[in-house]
Amino acid sequence: VTYTATNFIPQSGRHVIAVNPETGDIVLIGSLDFEEVSIFDFRIEARDKGWPPLSGHCSVELEV
Repeated sequence: VTYTATNFIPQSGRHVIAVNPETGDIVLIGSLDFEEVSIFDFRIEARDKGWPPLSGHCSVELEV
């Protein structure tokens, strides 16, 4: 299974939040500033390596 983060709201979330593609762990790769953005919404997609590949997703809300 591989994991990806998609559909960031706001788009700046791409620069501060990442997902480990092998484990699905959500990690910060930049600094967060409550006064700038207080909530990030994004989706995590899990996709298997079968044929055809199957996938599932969940929504994540990160409140600073």
